[in-house]
Amino acid sequence: MLYLVTGGSGSGKSEYAENLAVRLRERLGSEAGRLYYVATMYSYDKECDERIARHRLMRRDKGFSTIECYCDISRVRAGRKDVLLLECMSNLLANEMYLPEGGIKDRGDKAEEQLEEIVMKPLLELAKQAGELVVVTNEVFSDGVRYDPESEKYRALLGKVNAMLAAQAAAVTEAVFTIPVVHKGEELLCGL
Repeated sequence: MLYLVTGGSGSGKSEYAENLAVRLRERLGSEAGRLYYVATMYSYDKECDERIARHRLMRRDKGFSTIECYCDISRVRAGRKDVLLLECMSNLLANEMYLPEGGIKDRGDKAEEQLEEIVMKPLLELAKQAGELVVVTNEVFSDGVRYDPESEKYRALLGKVNAMLAAQAAAVTEAVFTIPVVHKGEELLCGL
């Protein structure tokens, strides 16, 4: 199944998603496969390095095996009983749009077509392959700020992919000041 976890910066979404992935794996019991953390953050600078180090520390004792995948999520494979956590959609989208090896180079309708082919279809296929797939994304739409045209194009595509993921997800949870707010499905950590 596919689960979507969203929230603003510092909201607790990453910790919630990690704990959810661990609990989903525990629920599979003796039949459980591996627990994977699909890391999408490409390090551009020292701040990125620090954020990556902080996330590694957060998940250090949780049993994750890390797969680094900045672009082309179709390369990731999973077994039927594996649990994957993709952290995070906003980084994956930015990489696909702005890294030289990224696949979303057009804008407008063409970018939306590329988004479906390069991001959505492979993610939905990965969700079918795996026992469980948890996708973390960012809520970047509430600040009321107008950005430059290129940033607005990125935000529009992120909104589109978030909506597509939410439509396909069994559950959508937003972390708000570390409190899970369920928008679709059930509050998963309580019910597992």
